[in-house]
Amino acid sequence: MSHQPTSTLPRFQDRELSWLSFNYRVLQEAQNPQVPLLERLKFLAIFSSNLDEYFKVRVATIRRLLKLKKKTLAKLGEDPAQHLDDVLREVGRQQQEFGNTFRNQLLPELHAQHIHLINEHDLTDEQRPWVQQYFRDRVQDLLSPVILDDTLHHLFLKDQTVYLTFLLTQPLQKKKGEEDERVLVMELPTKRHGGRFVRLPDQGEERYVMFLDDVIRCCAAELFPRFGRVQVHAIKISRDAELDIQEEVSGNLLAKIKSSLQKRETGYPARLLYDPAMPREVLRAVQQKTNIDKSELVEGSRYHNFRDFFGFPDLGLPQLKYPNQPPLRHPTLPRTGSFLDAIAKQDHLLHFPYQSYDLVLRLLREAAQDAAVSAISITLYRVADKSEVAKALLKAVKNGKQVTVVVELKARFDEESNIKWAEKLQRAGANVIYGVPELKVHSKLVLITRVENDRSRQYAMLSTGNFNEVTSEIYADHALLTADERLTHEVGRVFRFFVDRVPQTGFEHLLVAPFELREKLIALIDEEIRQAQAGNDAYIILKLNALQDESMIQRLYDASQAGVRVELLIRGISCAVPQVPGQSENLHQRGLVDRYLEHARVYVFGNGGEEKVYVASADWMVRNLDRRVEVAFPLYDPAVRQEVRDLLDLQRQDNVKSRDFHNHFIGHDDTQAPRIQAQTATYAYLKKRSTRRR
Repeated sequence: MSHQPTSTLPRFQDRELSWLSFNYRVLQEAQNPQVPLLERLKFLAIFSSNLDEYFKVRVATIRRLLKLKKKTLAKLGEDPAQHLDDVLREVGRQQQEFGNTFRNQLLPELHAQHIHLINEHDLTDEQRPWVQQYFRDRVQDLLSPVILDDTLHHLFLKDQTVYLTFLLTQPLQKKKGEEDERVLVMELPTKRHGGRFVRLPDQGEERYVMFLDDVIRCCAAELFPRFGRVQVHAIKISRDAELDIQEEVSGNLLAKIKSSLQKRETGYPARLLYDPAMPREVLRAVQQKTNIDKSELVEGSRYHNFRDFFGFPDLGLPQLKYPNQPPLRHPTLPRTGSFLDAIAKQDHLLHFPYQSYDLVLRLLREAAQDAAVSAISITLYRVADKSEVAKALLKAVKNGKQVTVVVELKARFDEESNIKWAEKLQRAGANVIYGVPELKVHSKLVLITRVENDRSRQYAMLSTGNFNEVTSEIYADHALLTADERLTHEVGRVFRFFVDRVPQTGFEHLLVAPFELREKLIALIDEEIRQAQAGNDAYIILKLNALQDESMIQRLYDASQAGVRVELLIRGISCAVPQVPGQSENLHQRGLVDRYLEHARVYVFGNGGEEKVYVASADWMVRNLDRRVEVAFPLYDPAVRQEVRDLLDLQRQDNVKSRDFHNHFIGHDDTQAPRIQAQTATYAYLKKRSTRRR
């Protein structure tokens, strides 16, 4: 008999506030003195980039709800205006802490390491002429100011771009009828300049860096010599990026996506960040010329687009960065010879970025060259701009292979690259399938067909990560290479669905959304409940990016109340509320943020002593379970299964980078316990295996 929760905590955590809680964990890494100093700057960049995307997508969506009619709003069961207030209040709190972190922690620590991020007021008599000459040689010709006067009817600001405003006053040579002040706006030419930062000449061991903004501020008087005073401030706009594409069976989806990409640049403003020191008349002039509402104004700081700190100059100080981790050799794949032959003998598990992504490229290149390979099928969700994966597929087409490529056009913020490569592959002769109507293809699958002894044999790669060699260097993922017919046959059925669009059911091994994944997960949870009720040991361990589906969370609550131990390792959003009396006493949650982005999903069920382990592309969100093509795959090889469990256990034991539901560091209070940092331990574990198996 279940009891009503006695806690004042809500039954489900709000999704938006949970996401902000995740981003706060990123900010905690920027604040953490144990993280190398220059890496902490990158965590500020990640925090800023995440928040930009959040405003473009999530906040923009809430703002759209505000425009709905009262009757429609009543059906929602929530007040979007109050929701928006709650979100913006937490954003404001985090941004204030972000500013304090940068100004009061990182800048002084950089100074202590002889690194000086200086502005125009800090320049010495020696440095100022150097900066002025740099401005004339490298910056001045890149600037195009726009005057905000009566002749300008509308000012369009590009998405995610920093602009500088100029207030010109105290004219030295006033013409008849000329105003005493002028307001101008110009784009900060970050890309054309080649970056946001300017490195000044060193002085002994002292290193000096300036924002490009401050170089322009330093030399603003040269731009406008007819005015006695020039005040410069920064603004930035974020636009609505939620495409809201309705994928009908008929119609040209590719054309719709291309059209939506153009609209994204001119999308509805989600927020305008401005420098709080900006004069009110300048802000009013910008509002008037852009038609931006007061509710979309968000107070920022002197600088915007902190994501540009990804490009902070390399100062030749390796001690201020993460220690180098060279990619490890794989313990079971051969250094020379055929990968396909090795896969035919046994399953192999890949772990990125600890092992090189060249392993995947080598497999695809071998398949492209192997005369016995007749066909290659692959799903592409996020394609690198200069994709070596796509180039290997082009080579396969050229060599006469039948190449089928399922390209997801609705991979947010990566549509352009996906479209470019899809069109190249199609022109080369590949069979390109542009996703599935009404579904997003999020599964990561490769299927290679090879003729051996007059019969076809199939080889599969099932992955948690995108086939993208760039993101593989920062996303922590698993990939299974197998020739196990139980799995390859069912991967083939998934690809048949992409071709003929006939829904597939009756999978015996794979858990496939949107067909059976939800129902089979429920059955696995219910089996743990039965085991607990029978007095047997019962447990569920879930490693996910996000847990949002309320019906699945309720099922986990039911399992907790039945005595099942439920462990959640959630990197991002979690709408579950753990350890609430009468609701989730046996449910524990932690989240890990470290050097690499934890991206792999792993589901573990006790199953009465016959443990089941699945690795997956799917989070437990409504969209993943019901509106995406996702695949969770079992690990049948005992050695491979143990490898994943060992790595998962390292994360369960982490007491350096793990946080609890309230973002408190787990284990920091116990100074006697041995320190376990999961990602560092993972590298050591895989290094040891590599050495031993060789």
